[in-house]
Formats: sequence, structure tokens, C-alpha cells
Amino acid sequence: MGRGRRRAPRGVPAEPPPRWPTLGATLGRYLGALRALLGPRQWARSRRVVRAFGAPGGIGPRLQERLRGGAAPTGAWPRAPGGRLPLPVHGSAGLILPTQKWEGTGGQLQFAAQLVAGILHYRAEAEQRDPPEPWVRAVFGGCRVPGPQRDGVLRVAPGADPPDFITVIRNGEFFQVRACTEEGSPLPPAALGAALGQLRTLGVRGGGPAVGALTGEHRRGWGRVYGLLMRDRLNRASIGRIQRSLLALALDAPVMADAMGQSPGGGAEQVLHGGGAGANSCNRWFDKALQVIVGADGSCGLLYDPEVLDGAVAAEMADHALAFCRSPAPGPAPGLSVPRPQRLRFCVGPEMGPEVQRARRHLDSLAADVELHCFSHEGFGPGGATREEALLHVALQVAFFRLHGSVSACAEAPPLRPRPLPRPALVLPPGPRCRALAKALQEPTAKPEVLRALLWEAVEAQQQRMEEVAAGQGAERHLRALGLTAVAGGEPLPELFRDLGYARATHFRLCTLQVNPGRPPKTGEFWPKSCPRLARSAQGGAQMRRLRG
Repeated sequence: MGRGRRRAPRGVPAEPPPRWPTLGATLGRYLGALRALLGPRQWARSRRVVRAFGAPGGIGPRLQERLRGGAAPTGAWPRAPGGRLPLPVHGSAGLILPTQKWEGTGGQLQFAAQLVAGILHYRAEAEQRDPPEPWVRAVFGGCRVPGPQRDGVLRVAPGADPPDFITVIRNGEFFQVRACTEEGSPLPPAALGAALGQLRTLGVRGGGPAVGALTGEHRRGWGRVYGLLMRDRLNRASIGRIQRSLLALALDAPVMADAMGQSPGGGAEQVLHGGGAGANSCNRWFDKALQVIVGADGSCGLLYDPEVLDGAVAAEMADHALAFCRSPAPGPAPGLSVPRPQRLRFCVGPEMGPEVQRARRHLDSLAADVELHCFSHEGFGPGGATREEALLHVALQVAFFRLHGSVSACAEAPPLRPRPLPRPALVLPPGPRCRALAKALQEPTAKPEVLRALLWEAVEAQQQRMEEVAAGQGAERHLRALGLTAVAGGEPLPELFRDLGYARATHFRLCTLQVNPGRPPKTGEFWPKSCPRLARSAQGGAQMRRLRG
């Protein structure tokens, strides 16, 4: 059948205008967070600034009226990622799958084919839902486009035919592999496995230009180099195919002997950053919205962009794919032929050599700078805690206070399903309650009932903050929109946004993307008891990335 009979994907629903909270509510939440972030003198000054901003007839009420009238620029609710830090560790989120066992390269390729087929099967089901899932066209065929100042986002246009191929990365080389039939349905695992098996006959050597390493650079540097690469026709064609592919499949080499091996920590490192340029970090295209990692030693997982894919959806997709891998695989359809994989070539001149070497050094430094600890906690379950996610947030704030003597604003990506598009935001912590709990825990004579009461006060307050942010009522998002409204109107930036308190409140040193325990397993579903998590801070060291089995 011809490609014209393929069903076009459903369109993304139009995004409704934001519903902003009252100015008084936002300023009250903001002041409550500042109390634990500032010293007494700076707190008093910031309080005067906030009161002047919100006074009747002041600049705040005027900006609020203009904001409610629809005068805010689109930058008030960002759609394209604008961070300048590297995507590995700092931007991409990971999910680790149970370690697999197989024999040789053939077993690795066969499992990779089954896993990808299961993910594409989940995609096909998501496209049939009513209403349609808006993240599908942003994830499958989606990619970041680096720029010197700001990244762009590439996604499947409404009404356009979705891509029918994936990008496979092996030994740092890139290949285009057909993954769907002409009608758009996923290829059977046997057919996809046969296509992957042909990679062994293509002479995958490695040692070529490590173009993938460039995608792990700081965004400003990668944006500049990207512009240079795209001047060449061959590079434009190869990069364009990578960007438009459904997903990227990274077939990794075994973890190095001096790493943590096949323990959860070793597999988590491979998913998060690849272990450095000498390991598998060059075997990535970090701009892709979704990458599937399958290592030769059995470590595997998903690496995804939390700007477009919710962690709970990624976990559900992984569950579906693992269940698909365990189900009896259908045989290849009669007469189904799969094209030979195509090698994607690049033209990298001598002037690019220093750029590639610099990117490799930065990846090695980044991988060495991360302290990664994986653990499992089995204390929750039926009849357990009712605020597990908020409890974990409070625990992280208390640990942060013990290390640094203060709490911190926290970058959190709220669940995306209630909204057409994601809006990662800052969660301002219930600082006074977290600080009181941390100090009480340091008192050897503190009574358990007092500690329990302080804990649940902090948990309930944190839960309320998270619900406000998830509902679009977060203080940071509202204040940022007010500031952008002033700039768009040609007014000077109000003093509130130049105050030290605002800088402290919006400088996050914790990142807790998608920290939630998830749903209970369905009957017959695979759901391991351990749920390893990656903890991270924005400054390196212990960093939080939710990795779930």
C-alpha cells in the first residue's frame, strides 16, 4: 500500500489562556518562601519592596490588570527550552529498567528490537485515545534545535505524516532504520530485529568524528557549532534525519570495568550521561526527545526530555514495553521486506577537531563530577503514607539544610496530563516549616510526637505548594509573567525583580523532576520492588533524576 493511506496524527488542542491567581495570593506565597531564604535585614527590605509593589495604585495592580487582559507576551509561559546548561545530568531525565541477560550481540539486538517495538506499540495506542495525548507528536519525532541564545523545538506538524524510521547509534556512528510499515503501524519485533542485525554487516567500526559528543556541550557552545555544521549539505541531511526520527536507539558497549558494573548505580550512570566520552557518552544524541538505551552488558533504560514527556508517562510507557517484550512475539508478516539500514555520514573538517575534543573533555568532566547513589525504599504501599511525593520533597529540603544551612527553591516539572503543554516551574518550599523540622531533628532531646507533628506540617504545606504549581497558580510563574508584561509595555523592570530576594527565590539548587511513587501495578504487570532514584543538585554533586524500574 502507498504511503498516502497512512492515517495522519491528530492535532494538538489549542492551549487555553492561563488563569492567573490574585496578586495578593501570589505575593503572600512569595513572602512566605522568602522568610527562610533571607537573613533578618534582607527579609525586612524585601518585605518593604513587595508591599510597595502590591500597594493599591502601584505598579503591581496595574500589571495584573494588563496580564488578565491578555497583554502578557508568550514568553510568560515558555514553550521552548531556554536553559544554557548541558542536557546530560542538568536537563535530561532518565528511567532505568531491570538489568537483562542475553547471549552475545544477537541477544542485545533482539531485546532492543522488542523494546522499541513495545514503545511504538504504546505510541500507537496513545494516538487512538480520545482526547488525543498532546505529548505524542512532541516526543516521537521531536527534538531540540540548539541555538546560540535559545533552543528551538522540532515536533511533528499537525496533519503531517509521522516519520517511519528510528535513529540507531552504535560505536558513535549513526544509522537510519525503518521501524514502521507503509501504513504507519510498528514493524513486528522479528522484522525490526532483522533490520538491526544488518548493522553487523555494515562494518560498524567507530573511531569516526564523535558528532554525538557535541550534543552534550553547553547549549551556547553547541548552538554555535551546530550553525557551522549545518552549512554543509551532507551534515544538514544527516542531522535532519536524526531530528525527524521517531526516537534514538543507543546500542551501548559494556560498562567499563572500573565503573559500578551491573549494579543499579552503574546502569543508572549509563542512562544519565553514558559514563564519559571514553565509555558511551558519544553514543547519544542528547537533543532527541526520547532515547532508548540498551547496553551489551544488560543495562538499559530511557533518557527523555522532561520538557515534553512526563515522568509518569515515561514509566507507564516502559511498563507497557516490558510487558510487550514478555508476550509471545508475532512472526514476520508474509512478504514484508525491510530496507537495509542507511549509514548517516558527516563532513567534519579540521576546524571541528578542537570543538569535538573540547566536547569530549567536558563530557568526561561532567560524568566525573556526578556522585550517584541509588537506593530502594519499601516502606510505602497500601495503607502507607498519603503524601509520599511531598514527604520526599521535605526530606530533600531537610538534607539540603543540614548541608548548607538553608533551604532552596526547587525546580519541579508538574504532571503534564491536565494541560496541553508542559510548564516546568519552580516550587518555592515551605521554608520556615522545613527549617523548624531540620533544627528539631538535630536536638537529641526532641520528643517523637513533636517531630512527627513538625514533619506532617511541612509535608502538608509542601503538598499545597505542589498542587498550586501543578494548577498553574505558582508564585514564581505569576511573578515572571508580571515582569515580562512590564518589559513588553516598555516600562523599566520593577524593583521587586531587581531585589536580592527575587534572585534567591528563583535560583534553584535542587531539581526534583517527577518524584512520585507512581501507581500500583496491574495484574500480570512487571513491577520490581526496588525503585532506584538519582539525586542531583543544580551545582553538580548529588543530583536528582527519577529512575524507575
